[in-house]
Amino acid sequence: MPLEELRALLDRHARPDWTTPIDGVLISKVDRSDPPAPSMTGMVLAVIAQGAKRLALGDRVFEYGAGQYLVASVDLPVTGQFTGADREHPALGFGLTLDPSAVAELLLQAGPGTTSRLGGGPPSGIAVTDAPAALLDAVVRLLRLIDEPRDRAVLAPLVKREILWRVITGEQGATVRQLGLADSSLSHVSRAVRWIREHYADPFRVEDVARMSGMSVSAFYRNFQAVTAMSPIQFQKQIRLQEARLLLATHPGDVTGVGQRVGYDNPSQFSREYRRQFGAPPSKDATRLRDAARSPAAVLP
Repeated sequence: MPLEELRALLDRHARPDWTTPIDGVLISKVDRSDPPAPSMTGMVLAVIAQGAKRLALGDRVFEYGAGQYLVASVDLPVTGQFTGADREHPALGFGLTLDPSAVAELLLQAGPGTTSRLGGGPPSGIAVTDAPAALLDAVVRLLRLIDEPRDRAVLAPLVKREILWRVITGEQGATVRQLGLADSSLSHVSRAVRWIREHYADPFRVEDVARMSGMSVSAFYRNFQAVTAMSPIQFQKQIRLQEARLLLATHPGDVTGVGQRVGYDNPSQFSREYRRQFGAPPSKDATRLRDAARSPAAVLP
């Protein structure tokens, strides 16, 4: 069974930093179920071989377990939690970074028929579905190449293309296909997401970001909400609070300064929104975070 071999390969090749000799491929092995923690998804395909994970994006909750995969087509702020992981049964997962240029290349090679099924509205930035046997088989063959350095440089790019093709033509393919289309609604929203992330500490007018993204204000609101499950202002607040948490991990005694650095002029508002998001005031949470290890990828199990 592909899933059984996948578990064995992931368990054998897992490293503390989750990296592998294959570019863009990550392996995770988690042996405990920590409380929910915020992070960013990155643009990634994540396949679970053992264990399960729950992600919250705005008011949406995604759960995926063994034999399922998750696609994140936009780098989004989420809160994630492994469920049921322990030393005897660790969560094991495979991750592949999604490259929009690689998606575009495959779509061009396949021709217009592949993109004709996209439909009108934008898909969610995150999607979960069962992994077909052909996809699991390709993932297994890619991981086997870790033990075959002579063949890896030639064959790994080919198998990664096959994995991407399986996802593009699969049940959640619309989410990935739009990554490769320069004028898709997802590409416009992704442009706005990048801008907000780069300028999260600065106030902005939604009208200006919509214009920068190449969309009308009404279309921008509708598409941004569909992809991120948040309004642009809510998205900015999530980024601000996550950045504040990272800063507090290294500057636990400067709560006011951290709040100002991420864009909060009012310390009371910063403390109130931080506590609402993370369940503790900034100073108390900073103490908890000081020695906490942070995982390198949010959506991987």
